[in-house]
Amino acid sequence: MDQENEMEQQKINILAIAAHPDDVELSCAGTLISHLDRGYTTGIIDLTQGELGTRGTPAQRQEEAQAAAEIMGLSVRENMGFRDSFFVNDESHQLALVEKIRKYQPDVVLTNATYDRHPDHGKGAQLVEEACFKAGLKMVKTTDENGDEQAAWRPKKLYFAIQSVSQNPDFFVDISEAHAKKMEAIRAYKSQFYNPESNEPQTYISKPEFMQMIEARAIEYGHRIGVRFAEGFTTKQFLGVKDLYHLI
Repeated sequence: MDQENEMEQQKINILAIAAHPDDVELSCAGTLISHLDRGYTTGIIDLTQGELGTRGTPAQRQEEAQAAAEIMGLSVRENMGFRDSFFVNDESHQLALVEKIRKYQPDVVLTNATYDRHPDHGKGAQLVEEACFKAGLKMVKTTDENGDEQAAWRPKKLYFAIQSVSQNPDFFVDISEAHAKKMEAIRAYKSQFYNPESNEPQTYISKPEFMQMIEARAIEYGHRIGVRFAEGFTTKQFLGVKDLYHLI
């Protein structure tokens, strides 16, 4: 099997799917990094190129996304090329995502918060939720890059990563050992975040206070579970454990 086909068929244990390049970095990069360190494969699918962003260009964002992917050690990062702010949750968008979910067969999918400051986040979360469900229906037909019919596959868990709007998480992930690398991945987006040398317009995320909020959020969530840094998630599914010591 050549390297290209091997990559096409690679299983990704934890796949994050989010609306814009940098959404995953801001919300759940620490979780991906910490699980990579435990031997799981990780990947990201960005729905759009963030082409309507005030600062930078789509080409810059793509370069920054790849730089962040290398920092996080991802096995794969793809961009769906959906229209920033104008993509919709319809059949064609769902089927495009179903193909990717069946391609990588993730056990866990992480996606945007169900409600957030940017409307694309909630919309993206709903799109991902429906695609994950329909990927498990064998009567929904899709084909791979070679034109072969794909087998049905439904991720075991779907979790929503908290980003801008503060929420009460259903659970936290300790990212204490991964936090520094998470912040490095965020800073790979040099066109987007605080840069005193930039002459571009100020935005909600380019102010230094925004990065301080990201740091403070991780500290607050970590404090809640007795660790240094953490990320928070919500879920629509019930959580269960086999061993109470997994909750310690």
